[in-house]
Amino acid sequence: MADIQKMVDQLDFLIKAASNYEVRDGWLQPYNMPADAIVLGNRLESAIERSALAGTVYIKQLDDARALPQPQKFLEVQHVAIGLRDDLIAGWYSSVVELVHADTYGDYLEMAEGLLDQGYKDPAAVITGTSLEVHVRSLCVKHGVDIAMPNGSPKKADTMNADLKKAGVYDGLQQKQITAWMDLRNKAAHGNYSDYDQVQVRLFIEGVRAFMMKHPA
Repeated sequence: MADIQKMVDQLDFLIKAASNYEVRDGWLQPYNMPADAIVLGNRLESAIERSALAGTVYIKQLDDARALPQPQKFLEVQHVAIGLRDDLIAGWYSSVVELVHADTYGDYLEMAEGLLDQGYKDPAAVITGTSLEVHVRSLCVKHGVDIAMPNGSPKKADTMNADLKKAGVYDGLQQKQITAWMDLRNKAAHGNYSDYDQVQVRLFIEGVRAFMMKHPA
């Protein structure tokens, strides 16, 4: 539960910081802090992405919030963060988070393989994709590639993938393969379950495992 508590603490800290801002007549208050509020909102987005599993309602709500203009986006991201934090505290979401983050499931790919063997190809694809994205981010850190945009928001997996190729960490063929894997993960996360089959998910798991061995982070 230590990982869960850490997530709760991070979310709680950012939520409390965001609560210092009010929205009046469409503007963030105090008037001299809109830029800081946007950065804080980006930090909240990043915290939600770190704490929630791809394909969950929290990530879907976050994606919806991102399409809104400021300051509505700022408020909606707060609401998503509050809901996630409260569910973590209540224990309603802990089983999902532990499934992905806890030390007892240190080898996410083994867990994905186990789910696939039981016929659960869709969560297996999501977990494999999450493992791949975490590894790509770790490769960026290892090789000195920025993992955040200039405005402080986290880079998308496709951007980090392209940056790693530009940095010479791997070649264009590997970049294209990672793009294809991420596309499969996205299909699983967004409910397009008929767009891929069990054989493709197994190849996905095996391919990601080989990639991690070839390019350790």
